[in-house]
Amino acid sequence: MPEPAVIAHRGFAGIAPENTIEAARIASEHPSTGMIEIDVQPAACGTPVVIHDDRLEGTRDGRPLTDSEGLVWEQTLEALSNARVLETDETVPTLEAFLEAVGPGVGVNVELKNPGNPSIRPAESLSPSARAERRAIWEPFVERVVEVCDGFDGEVLFSSFCAGALAATRNVAPEYSIGTLVADDLETGLEVAREYDSEAIHPPRNAIAGTALSTEPYAGVSEPPTVDLLEVARDEGRTINVWTVDTWIQFDQLRSVGVDGIIVDYPGLNSR
Repeated sequence: MPEPAVIAHRGFAGIAPENTIEAARIASEHPSTGMIEIDVQPAACGTPVVIHDDRLEGTRDGRPLTDSEGLVWEQTLEALSNARVLETDETVPTLEAFLEAVGPGVGVNVELKNPGNPSIRPAESLSPSARAERRAIWEPFVERVVEVCDGFDGEVLFSSFCAGALAATRNVAPEYSIGTLVADDLETGLEVAREYDSEAIHPPRNAIAGTALSTEPYAGVSEPPTVDLLEVARDEGRTINVWTVDTWIQFDQLRSVGVDGIIVDYPGLNSR
């Protein structure tokens, strides 16, 4: 059975300040890293920047996400370049700067987080009229993201919880692979993946039947999966990249059932 790809969550967020240039460097230098997963949204000028939360004043384990405040998409690039991440000297980078810091041979999973709009309707299968509306909201930002990624030498996989983002990516850049991010509603996730013919599906770690993880509450999901997502994906020719694993035991369980990629916070979980 092939080894699953190691995908560094926000650049190994367990050992580096997430979504920063330092995280790009650390993840790139680890020999196990196949891809780096990052989150993008626009600054006030529309330039794609790499950050997960839509506000700068979030927290991580009690530590402030940044020393600034406000919605990301209302901030100038100068303000973001001065926003210190997790009490380090790292700041919020542009997507272009982040990709320049990624080492050779390492791909990037770009999660389209937000186009600069508070109404993004994640984890929904959209009607044709709603799909057109959502696609139009996302397309200007997706165009900016694709323009940057076109200059990157490595593999790029776009993913999102939002059907509008996937629709925009298919329309703007059909040459790129896309991944449907799934949370608690697996059936809806599969419906969205089929609608846009997503090459990949990205479910939470407890959504994979046949492992002990499937009975553990995670990411707001407390019930075992009602569909064998891995079997369905195999039948439909889609890859499964699972998020987010913290221990080698979790990694080993998912490896044993044959998932394609595992998004992890720490390097070295695949070494056992």
